[in-house]
Amino acid sequence: MSTYHAPLRDMRFVLFDVLGAKALFQRLGFTEATRDIVDAVLEEGARFTESVLAPINAVGDQVGCAFDQATGEVRTPPGFRQAYAQFVEGGWSGLTSPPEFGGQGLPHLAGVPLKEMIDAANLAWGNFPLLSHGATEALLHHGEAWQQEAFLKPLVEGRWTGTMCLTEPHCGSDLGLLKTKAEPQADGSHAITGTKIFITAGEHDFTDNIVHLVLARLPDAPPGVKGISLFVVPKVRVGRDGEVGERNALHCGSLEHKMGIHGSATCVMNFDGAQGWLIGEPNKGLAGMFTMMNTARLAVGLQGLGLADRAWQNALRYARERLQMRSLAGAKTPDKPADPIIVHPDVRRMLLTQKALIEGGRVLGYHAASLVDVAAHGSSEQERAQAEALLGFLTPIVKACLTEWGVECTYDALQCFGGHGYIAEHGMEQLARDARITTLYEGTTGIQALDLVGRKLIAQKGAGLQAMLGLMVDFCDGQSGNAAVAEFIGPLREKVAEWQQLSLRIGQRAMVNAEEIGASAYDYLMYSGYVVLAYWWARSVAAAEASGESAAFKAAKRETARFHFARLLPRTLAHRAAIESGADALMSLEADRFDA
Repeated sequence: MSTYHAPLRDMRFVLFDVLGAKALFQRLGFTEATRDIVDAVLEEGARFTESVLAPINAVGDQVGCAFDQATGEVRTPPGFRQAYAQFVEGGWSGLTSPPEFGGQGLPHLAGVPLKEMIDAANLAWGNFPLLSHGATEALLHHGEAWQQEAFLKPLVEGRWTGTMCLTEPHCGSDLGLLKTKAEPQADGSHAITGTKIFITAGEHDFTDNIVHLVLARLPDAPPGVKGISLFVVPKVRVGRDGEVGERNALHCGSLEHKMGIHGSATCVMNFDGAQGWLIGEPNKGLAGMFTMMNTARLAVGLQGLGLADRAWQNALRYARERLQMRSLAGAKTPDKPADPIIVHPDVRRMLLTQKALIEGGRVLGYHAASLVDVAAHGSSEQERAQAEALLGFLTPIVKACLTEWGVECTYDALQCFGGHGYIAEHGMEQLARDARITTLYEGTTGIQALDLVGRKLIAQKGAGLQAMLGLMVDFCDGQSGNAAVAEFIGPLREKVAEWQQLSLRIGQRAMVNAEEIGASAYDYLMYSGYVVLAYWWARSVAAAEASGESAAFKAAKRETARFHFARLLPRTLAHRAAIESGADALMSLEADRFDA
């Protein structure tokens, strides 16, 4: 069985030394988010995730959720419901939500380490409260006052949970094809009829009510995405006065049988004229959907990070203990029958790859979380707009890269165990199976790539890219006399110029042939991820040198940064070559000749 210990030291380093969270929180008006408060959140979060969630992770995988066909009820694995009760009792559900709705009002950045810990400790359990945050955000930004009063307080307090009901059997990411209907009723509500699939936490035994946010079409809706509306459809009816009524006309039809996250209830949801209330304007549901979706995408990126970190912790421990062969340079532990496998270059390659992607990815994910706070609370319209542009640009990178790297890291960690990783005893194969979903739900890697290139780079004229390049240039200029990071400045400046030119060429080609957008998208996204990580590794080295951390900690950061620049950043060369090869290599073969 795998174990988990929250990496509090590195979390604090990222928050306070790299990102300057203490000063940021004060500047944004979060006066109660002091260092002592954040430290207490970290400590208590570690205690809860290590002692309550982590021990039931394997149970959730082995037992899974149970579905009662006769009643449509879902029973969660042993210990899951009790853990949720402790989660709510501890006030964790409303950590970053507004105080006026029962939340604690802490910055989004202060809540991100807890999210990472939950995902690392027990990803399947973490999916139950996950989408409540997205539902909360959608209602905060788009809901009417009565809807906020009726639904937000129980969601924030954790008495109810939320879902996102988007996908249908015949359409996945192409929501323009959805068929769920919304018929207006005399009381101002709508009767929602249709089937949604892949609905995380669509039914469970944690709470008495579940708030479904459902995309549907009004009778006179135009075709495609311009005819989508968003509705709040609770499991138990809720009136405009907030009064809870009878059971709504919706039920879980079945549970999906999945490769991993067995403890998470992934439901087929049937709506049979269920009472729902319109959120926002008719046919303008995409705005609310993207509010939910972008929140979820950042959250799923953290899932990849958390799983990778847990897998790496166990692989590192095993590599230090497992004796196998002698070092090629001679025995390192001559008093033992063989050397620990951590001395072998290929094992070190895998461990260092994990360390570089995890610790660099942690800064990337936490930085995106800080931009959520700045975009909402920045002191000027210009600051808020720039943060919003950069956040929009980084969101698909965070979601796609952290999850793709999560898959890579969990598989590398399993590989470190050799054949022992493939059997269930050590728990590594569960982590690898659980990680695989993260590149798929809330938008596949390909969808993220199209969003990055098609929308953020071309449609928005690269505003977010320019903000990111500006950060990199400012850092390089500001560190020009710092010997501790001198070796990284030249390569970073080269990547700034290369990234800018590569982006321009994609835009120019797309004006001639629109297929160039899709042909370049995946490689451009991954290229961007490795470059952004190089920036954060250089900044991490600078922050470590300026901190009060030990010499060993500083050396570890410096050597891992060197590994990233030497071994991982060169991956951009392959991605750049693929981009420059153009669309022809992908599109020339006729579809009916693939099996020729």
